[in-house]
Amino acid sequence: MTNAARFRRMHVKTLILPNAWDPASARVIEEAGAAAIATTSAGVSWAHGRADGQTLTRDEMLGALARIVAAVEVPVSADIEQGYDDVAATVRAVVDLGIAGVNLEDGSGEPAEHAERLRTARAAGGDLVINARTDVYLAGIGEPEGRFDETVARARLYLAAGADVVFVPGVVDEETIALLAKSIDGPLNVMAWPGAPSPTRLAELGVARISVGPVIAMAAYGAARRAAEALLERGDYGDPERFVF
Repeated sequence: MTNAARFRRMHVKTLILPNAWDPASARVIEEAGAAAIATTSAGVSWAHGRADGQTLTRDEMLGALARIVAAVEVPVSADIEQGYDDVAATVRAVVDLGIAGVNLEDGSGEPAEHAERLRTARAAGGDLVINARTDVYLAGIGEPEGRFDETVARARLYLAAGADVVFVPGVVDEETIALLAKSIDGPLNVMAWPGAPSPTRLAELGVARISVGPVIAMAAYGAARRAAEALLERGDYGDPERFVF
């Protein structure tokens, strides 16, 4: 069974996907019991000293993905942002690495353009699990009262273009999440972050896949900053119990 087929079967019940950004974080997440791992493009970019938003070259991102895949046994789903300048080449490259799935985002672009990217990814990716991200809620696209209908319309377009899962980050309201799960004719992925329902509650609302984006990376870098500040400002190490894993 391929990694992609193995990963696809995990979507039968609610799948929790912690997000890694380098081999060490991937190993820690695997050892914590994760059945699969997603990457966070923000975290990978930060690890290179760059800002989020496709600031890495495709080769830089592929190098990071290769090191993550080599470090763990569980399936890995890769955040490839908008696919870089050649979606087909990017998808074929991640398949060659043994990646099980990809996350492709629409950002502020036109939905039709993203649908074409998804069709290209589907043709190039074989049985790769494609997670189509729409940023309507995350980026505040359009008027608030129209965001639900716009999200559902994009979801239907993206599923028809070959996506397996629809990712709607930025939505935290329980009623909206439940309505999205009922209105989208395919698995729904949401991002668990401060203000969102718990993973258990998200599963009850009909969410099929739960990820956390850059939240774990932010926690790790926050811990590093607190330890450095304790050392530099007070000459101690802070609370050592907070930094032991």
